[in-house]
Amino acid sequence: MRAQLIDARSDRHIWAERYDRPLDDVFAIQTDIAKAIADQLQATLSPAEKAAIEQPPTSNLVAYDRYLRAKKFYEMMTFDARSPETIRQAIRLLEQAVAHDPKFLVAHCLLARSHAYMYWLGADHTPGRVALAKQALSIALQLQPHGSEPHLAAAWLAYHCHRDYQGAFAELAIAQPGLPNDPSVFSLPAFIARRRAEWEQCTANFERAVELDPRSTWIIQQAAQTYWLLRRFSDMARLLDRGLVATPGDANTRVARALVDLESHADVQPVHETIQTILLEDPSAVDAIADQWLYVALCRRNEAEIMSALASIPEIGIIPFNVRMPRSFCEGLVARAQGNVIGSDSAFSSTGSEMEKALREQPDYAEALSVLAMSDAARGRKEDALNEGRRAAELLPVTKDAMTGAEILRNLAITYTWVGEKDRAIKQLEELLPLYGPVSYGQLKLHPWWDPLRDDPRFETVMEKAKKPVELK
Repeated sequence: MRAQLIDARSDRHIWAERYDRPLDDVFAIQTDIAKAIADQLQATLSPAEKAAIEQPPTSNLVAYDRYLRAKKFYEMMTFDARSPETIRQAIRLLEQAVAHDPKFLVAHCLLARSHAYMYWLGADHTPGRVALAKQALSIALQLQPHGSEPHLAAAWLAYHCHRDYQGAFAELAIAQPGLPNDPSVFSLPAFIARRRAEWEQCTANFERAVELDPRSTWIIQQAAQTYWLLRRFSDMARLLDRGLVATPGDANTRVARALVDLESHADVQPVHETIQTILLEDPSAVDAIADQWLYVALCRRNEAEIMSALASIPEIGIIPFNVRMPRSFCEGLVARAQGNVIGSDSAFSSTGSEMEKALREQPDYAEALSVLAMSDAARGRKEDALNEGRRAAELLPVTKDAMTGAEILRNLAITYTWVGEKDRAIKQLEELLPLYGPVSYGQLKLHPWWDPLRDDPRFETVMEKAKKPVELK
């Protein structure tokens, strides 16, 4: 085993050492590495920090292997179309880890967070999933009632399962003293500020989290996504360029960086070329970038690429930002763009059935109601679509969740557009643009969502407004 200490900001080599020991000595090696790094950094460790370094997370190598593999899956999020499936894989591995070692604290914590994130994604937005998250958290708290890791997990659960921002901050306050350099100490407040429309706090906390962990693709992508939705594309590009220095081969980051030109200037060529290069280098990468490729292909109106991208969309669908759109919705969108009325109606009927099932179990599930509204709009069910779209916006307003609320308002604008309510669609877009939301100049200019508005001169005015960044308040 070879350990190296590198300044991630400058890529400067600081220290390296080789450890030739049996694999069953891995935890002792980790302790020695941690102490050596502390010495190199001339850090003074408190007695509690020394004890934490010397205490292995588990003595079971199989459990530890499952935990490390799960942790890697957990970090494959944000721009990756495989996120729902990778979280499921993380959960399966973590369940094996805690089965091998029922006292494996950090595995229980990550299991709780993984269940909560599955619920948050909409991949399994059910009370049963929340119960599983709470069960894993309860075990972690029993193992270490005052531990930082369980309370950090509790903070994420409060956020992901209940949008309980105050509760999340209360748990974070307990966790923070024991995890002073954990990026979550800053990234979680950034996420909460994003939901509260506190943009300066949000961006400052994300930037600090990136400083703490400059090689974290997940944190960099989340911070960049914030700038995307504020239409601050130069900042988005800056962060993604930084991410590409750390992980130059990451397909999702490469595509996201190239999307800057599409979103800001309606220039599809850079992202088209990037996607084609990625697929030539590694055809299997299509599974990671399928949703982004479909978006680009629709903007380019390229029939062959649309069908190739659609073929790789998983059955559970895509989650562009917060609202999950099942594969059938993507099929309906493609059929609609092709003018295939029968195919569109069939696909959106399937989406409608799936959303109706979810709503029978959770009538106030705003995200599902929003997708149902668009599906009914595409099928010509105007009154149902309008009632559902407006109800979704009432259930989850931007005052409760600025990010998802804005996406639901965007979806309401699409609903208005598809049922022929042009005045309302344009008014909704005019009200949405000053907010933080998933609407850009490039999207308005190119995406088939907005085709019914293109003959209205007011839509040109809306597009011009979308060239400007959101003003922070």
